[in-house]
Amino acid sequence: MFCLHRRRRKTRTENPSLPIPSNHTPEIPPENDAPLCSTCSSLNLHAILHDGIKEEHAIPLGHLTDILDKSNQCGLCNLVAILIRRAWHLDKLPGIDIDDITCALHARECGYPRIPDYISPVLRDICHRLYIQTSDRPRDVTAAIAAAQSNFLLDIQLLGEDASKVGRTEELHGRRVGQNVDITLLKRWIHICEHEHGELCERVWWRDAGDVLPKSMRVVDVTRMAVVRAPPSCRFVALSYLWGGTGEEYWTTRANLKQRRAQGGLDLSVLPGTILDTIQLVRQLGERYLWIDALCIVQDDPKDKAVQIGVMELIYGSSAFTIFAAGGTSAHDPLPGIRPGTRDPKQQIAKIQGLHLAVPLVLPREAIASSVWDTRGWTYQELMLSRRRIFLTPYHVHFECGEDIWSEDVITERINLPWDSHPLKYGGVGGFTSLRAPPQWMRPIYMVHYMSIVGKYTRRRLTMESDIVNAVTALINAMTKGFKLAGGYPGQAFRFGMPLIDLELALVWQPTANTSCVRRVPADGNMTPWPSWSWAAWQGAVQYSEVSLLVDALDGGVSPWITQSLVEKWYIVDDNGRLIPQDVQRTGRMARSVEEANSSPYVIPKGDIDAQTLITENAPLRPGTLVFRTRSARFNVTKADDVVGADPEANYVTYFILSDIPRPSTSVGRVILPSSTHSPTSCEFIVLSRTDDVGGLYDEDALGKRYLGCMLYVMAVQKMQDERRMERVGVGVIFEHAWPNATLQQKVVLLG
Repeated sequence: MFCLHRRRRKTRTENPSLPIPSNHTPEIPPENDAPLCSTCSSLNLHAILHDGIKEEHAIPLGHLTDILDKSNQCGLCNLVAILIRRAWHLDKLPGIDIDDITCALHARECGYPRIPDYISPVLRDICHRLYIQTSDRPRDVTAAIAAAQSNFLLDIQLLGEDASKVGRTEELHGRRVGQNVDITLLKRWIHICEHEHGELCERVWWRDAGDVLPKSMRVVDVTRMAVVRAPPSCRFVALSYLWGGTGEEYWTTRANLKQRRAQGGLDLSVLPGTILDTIQLVRQLGERYLWIDALCIVQDDPKDKAVQIGVMELIYGSSAFTIFAAGGTSAHDPLPGIRPGTRDPKQQIAKIQGLHLAVPLVLPREAIASSVWDTRGWTYQELMLSRRRIFLTPYHVHFECGEDIWSEDVITERINLPWDSHPLKYGGVGGFTSLRAPPQWMRPIYMVHYMSIVGKYTRRRLTMESDIVNAVTALINAMTKGFKLAGGYPGQAFRFGMPLIDLELALVWQPTANTSCVRRVPADGNMTPWPSWSWAAWQGAVQYSEVSLLVDALDGGVSPWITQSLVEKWYIVDDNGRLIPQDVQRTGRMARSVEEANSSPYVIPKGDIDAQTLITENAPLRPGTLVFRTRSARFNVTKADDVVGADPEANYVTYFILSDIPRPSTSVGRVILPSSTHSPTSCEFIVLSRTDDVGGLYDEDALGKRYLGCMLYVMAVQKMQDERRMERVGVGVIFEHAWPNATLQQKVVLLG
């Protein structure tokens, strides 16, 4: 079995063809104290950083505009100006009004040690940071901070080298960041995690004890410079990076595989910068084996690719740690900080009153959020499935695991005391899939995780749109095994990226407003086209939202909710054209009273579906077709003009669903449709399930008051060209009591 236990550290083997730069503390140039303005010169920074200043006793610094004006003459004003310009994104908001904003300074502790309550508060108070308070923060600034995932706090840190001058230890203070990565520090982070964090960072809860990587798995042996079969129980490192297009010149193919198996057979001259630098980094860290998809998967062998893609969750879940190359736009870019001249941290440090103060570098999560790496589809599951992560960005290197997060510019790794909280504790990327298993009673919440994953993943881009399911297969596999869906067999639990046991809920996904209305086409002409009922069939981002999205575009809630199943049986046509019944979980009626539950005008249509009859009537059934019995009706639709926060120029917008009963053009529901849909026009709707309500979904004055489960989830459909099959156009809701007033039809739907 591969990599399920801790292994001995390997001796580093150096290769003269890959020079290893020295790693040392950045040189500190001789410098004088920065000049200060009259306001800042009155501050006693030694006392402030030793004793702290409560927020309610903050010291006024003056108007922000004056501080910006003085930034060329005063060292502290310059740090404050740099901090606020960067944190508030003022260069991107040139017209923002800051004339009346004033600033003040206070200092408080910036971490909480994990020590008993009876320990003296003095011993708890390890480190103070300077914080800049502002009298106001413009709304556009708040939006920009949130969008960039920046730090809302405005803080300045004392470097650890001067901590003793204010009676403190180095812990939680700042650290100088050089142009080259500190390899010794990286090794220390890995050692702490592997030897002190225990099972939390070692065990992957969703992996079965019997899971092993395939014997066909290959790794790069950075000592022999060859692509070899992974030795049994080997310790290896994985790489997550950007291809940035195709890379035929460095891929492993059937033609060069034999050559690359031999010692020295991996030709360094054809490898792009990211891969070369990663090999160098892995050697420096004392590791031997490295997994890189372009080199370890035979790129022109469909069978080999299918096997490796099918176990990607085991590859990233088994790697000792994953290196994330988040500093460039393609594989040809260098890994920041590995070779001289490949990064400039732009750390802002000033010597003030004999103390070196620094503006903290951007939070790890902001560094990642601003990267091209964070926009790519394949990298999402690589992130989610890795136990330990080393991110290399243009700003700094940081390490994340299930227990902690460390960065080059802050001394947050434990020296004397473990930390419950520190300045970076919640500033990482997060989202670990490999943490603790949920308790048994929480297993049904997997759909919450699934819906979140789909929302985040589909916002990313793929070079090949046909990779849409493959690039999330590892996460689906991990979810299937972890939550024991369909007995733990991914092929039975999911189809086209959709969970079958909770298909009713999965069907109500919505496109985001500016998503393109374009269907995906598989690259392989022999591949089954993705059916319209799956989000994978459509290019662009999708989301799972509560029905409140239909009245407020800015408030979609956490996730949709189904209060009753309204389809008795579901079937899917398999790749052999057979009609296969699906084990879809059914939800019983939820209501506030027995009378309410029994007064529902909608009646669930019942009856078996005869596959032979369908084949006779429709010629061979197309694979991927979803077949079910329901009711349909036609309603007029027209664009809604009252949706809060809606963009009228968006690609998808909300439409009113209208009925002429009890009076002309009565609003009976809402639906999200492509904005190109004629307004007004008529659409066919089919019933999916029952859901809850919010105010404003229909005309309550004309149709009556709301009750629990009064809305029916419906899908707008249209006939596919030259077929009896239907395809999805949009999903919305209709008030149940309006349904019987339409011309109804019970039918077997073939949804392609």
